[in-house]
Amino acid sequence: MHGYYGTYLTVVVLFVIGGAIVGGALLANRALRPHRPTPEKLTTYECGVDPVGEGWAQSYVRYYVFAYLYVVFAVDAVFLFPWATVFSAKGYGYVTLGEMFVFLAFIAAGLAYAWKKGVLGWV
Repeated sequence: MHGYYGTYLTVVVLFVIGGAIVGGALLANRALRPHRPTPEKLTTYECGVDPVGEGWAQSYVRYYVFAYLYVVFAVDAVFLFPWATVFSAKGYGYVTLGEMFVFLAFIAAGLAYAWKKGVLGWV
């Protein structure tokens, strides 16, 4: 299995073996588990209290936007730390500086858009 296609064949064989292991585990679980559904087991369970009302609840999209902004700034921090180490390497200074300014411009544009939409108001 040497050569260009041999490496791909190795990856495909490993995926097939991994899929067989996962599939075998799922089939063994289905074959060995007890399956005795009763009306009590099939009812909705909600924190030990009988469910009241409909199953529909409204949630604000705003909380998802907060989570999205957190992810954006966390990714920003993840990219800034390695950039600081590469910036000091010889021969990468100005190229890396230009790339980081482009990256920070995208982040700043996203922050300006969020501010314009009023997402950053904490009430």
